[in-house]
Amino acid sequence: MGCCIFHLQRICIVPVPKLIKKIIETDPCNPEIFEKKGKIYTFLNPVSYLEAIRNKDLYINFDGIFIDGRFLAIAIAILYHKRIKRCSFDMTSLAPKLFAYTIANSKTIYFVGGMPNEIGPAIKSFTEHYPQLNIAGTRNGYFNSIEEIDSEIQKILIAKPDFVICGMGAVNQEKFLLRLKNAGYEGTAFSCGGFISQTSKSRFIYYPRIFDILDLRFVYRIIKEKHTRKRYLKALFWFPIKIIQEWANCKKAKEE
Repeated sequence: MGCCIFHLQRICIVPVPKLIKKIIETDPCNPEIFEKKGKIYTFLNPVSYLEAIRNKDLYINFDGIFIDGRFLAIAIAILYHKRIKRCSFDMTSLAPKLFAYTIANSKTIYFVGGMPNEIGPAIKSFTEHYPQLNIAGTRNGYFNSIEEIDSEIQKILIAKPDFVICGMGAVNQEKFLLRLKNAGYEGTAFSCGGFISQTSKSRFIYYPRIFDILDLRFVYRIIKEKHTRKRYLKALFWFPIKIIQEWANCKKAKEE
């Protein structure tokens, strides 16, 4: 029925949908994440979770899914009794760790994402703060056809970067990364959502410290990015309904 069993330290057993199970099994503190080859990773928050449950077959094929959203973490803690730390591909979380790792270990990195007028300024910002960053290639995240996507994937395969960072928005970036992996990419790839776009338009550390400390980054995005407001309002209503619905359906299937 698409459900798995997750054993808690308590006596009770909670049925877990495959998508949530993938999140639970992904360890954000694993120091070996940068050393694993041929792996692709993505991130979910309440907004992208709504896309993920409509594209489960796509997301289940990822090697790991991190939680990038306080309310998704809270929901999983309440419904599945599992506490998971936030991990996001931005300068408050995973990005600086990866940049430092690539420099220390002489690794290369390839960026795909942002609008045509955003990728250049973003790369300039990255190299200003990390002068030793070895960038194997860059490309904006807008493609007009599958042929263009496959052409870029071939360029990546030829360049053989150790890491690929892709920011094309939920679903599109996941489709790109899975297509890249299926084409034979042997490095490690991460989705990054709006990271490239944010870096191109603002200061290097996008979120003011107070918003980061209070775990209110989504509030800052609503204030700063007008195009995200409709998404967050939609998620505010639908996310609780959908994640509870998924939990209830899985529980019912288990009982049957």
